[in-house]
Amino acid sequence: MLVELLVENYAVIEAVRVRFHPGLNVLTGETGSGKSMVVDAMALLFGGRASADMVRTGAARARISGIFEAPETAAARTLLDEAGIETEDGELILEREILSSGKSRAFAGSRPVTAALLRDLAPHLGDIHGQHDQQLLFSGDAQREMLDAFGRIDTEPVAALFRDWRKAAAALEDLEQAEQERLRLADLWNFQNGEIESAALKPGEDADLENERRVLKNVAKLQESADAAYSALYDSASSAYAQLKLAAKKLEELARIDEGAAPMVDALKPALIAVDEASYTLRDYVGNLEADPARLDEVESRLATIDKLKRKYGANVDEILAFLAQVKTQLGAAEDASERRARLEKERDRLGADYKTAAGKLTEARTQAAAELARRVETELGSLAMAKTKFRAGVEAAAWSASGADAVQFLIAPNVGEELKPLDKIASGGELSRVALALKTCITGSSKKGALARTLVFDEVDAGIGGGAAEAVGRRLKKLAAANQVLCVTHLPQIAGFADHHFRVEKHEERGRTVSGIQELEGAARAKEIGRMISGEKVTPEALKHAEQLLKLGR
Repeated sequence: MLVELLVENYAVIEAVRVRFHPGLNVLTGETGSGKSMVVDAMALLFGGRASADMVRTGAARARISGIFEAPETAAARTLLDEAGIETEDGELILEREILSSGKSRAFAGSRPVTAALLRDLAPHLGDIHGQHDQQLLFSGDAQREMLDAFGRIDTEPVAALFRDWRKAAAALEDLEQAEQERLRLADLWNFQNGEIESAALKPGEDADLENERRVLKNVAKLQESADAAYSALYDSASSAYAQLKLAAKKLEELARIDEGAAPMVDALKPALIAVDEASYTLRDYVGNLEADPARLDEVESRLATIDKLKRKYGANVDEILAFLAQVKTQLGAAEDASERRARLEKERDRLGADYKTAAGKLTEARTQAAAELARRVETELGSLAMAKTKFRAGVEAAAWSASGADAVQFLIAPNVGEELKPLDKIASGGELSRVALALKTCITGSSKKGALARTLVFDEVDAGIGGGAAEAVGRRLKKLAAANQVLCVTHLPQIAGFADHHFRVEKHEERGRTVSGIQELEGAARAKEIGRMISGEKVTPEALKHAEQLLKLGR
């Protein structure tokens, strides 16, 4: 439950700190005093959208803090643990800051978090129901979600099957749309495949051929250069080998006299060996050089073939071969299209059958839940001065979707003899308010005896009602507050009389500014406030007497 709420620089609220209690907490006050702003502030703690318009004029930021009893559900504990949020003494602190620039920040347990995390935590902490939610009751999707919540129906298995079925159906559709284009391209791919394969290319072949062509075109020059190099290395009296041999001989003579020269002999030997080996290699190279016009023509022809393929399929042989592999893959896919289509059709039909079975079970569960929900809502409406009202939750076949194959519609007949009609056909806003409260009561359920569940916030759920109906709503809120902390913004004294704790919201001028404040009322002050709600600003003795009667009734 909500233990304490702090609101600073939020609209007309400069600074308010209020401690709430178990049971039914009622907020009353003049229109425009800021009652609903307290509810809006709580909505921010539950991850609601922030706006710069919320910041009090002249302030740099607005801040809302709430201290909640830490939720004990496993799902809530998992959320907190994954976010690294710790609770202190069984309490969880949530905060929102809204800067005048419009940016906002969220905190949980003094750690920065996202507003999305607050939204995930909200169902474990509380629920806000206002007049806007009554409009949501007209939505078929919202009605289906409420029925599922009441019946504790898990739609995720059906949603997973639907996603898989749609994926298979989309893949089949894409295959069929692309089949005509693939058939048109198959002839081109076959031609490209044949043209490249007939060339029998080898990786790196073009580079080897280019080098061979350069050699064949320059045989005479290569022979001349190689002969000169061989002569300089080995084949002349002044060759490098001859000079090294002479130097080695002299060093050996030197070493026989001076042993210190021996290392120089050893250092020279590798050079002699290297020159000798290079000379033999060069001699073999010169011997293999031979002009071969026929081979040059073959190389030129082969390179011309490769160049033709390069202009079409790649900058070198490796790219051409990669293109060939791609063409073969495309041809394989085209040839395998019918087989793939059969596989996809089979997969789509299998998933469709599985979905149909799962959706059928979902329909059965909803039908059973709908009957029970109708029974409970009618019972609740009976306690809200609508005892003759008939309520039905219709479950009808609809197009396949992630939420099943059902359309849910709430139908109601407020008066005896009338036919059941959709909720949006109800003319009375008061009746709709009571239907909303009855639904909220049934869906919310109750926690174990002796333990408070979540914080339920009702913002002017009594709109459009009065008299006996208002008293019935007050009794229902009182009953609901036995197992849940209930916060209710109301204008009706009949409802305020049932409060376990009564707070008055009022605004006044201070230093030339309008300021709203909240005060918890007890005893005579509470009777006076209820008297004001009955008679207006001037509280008459009759109004006070009536207020005291309402307080006795609400005990």
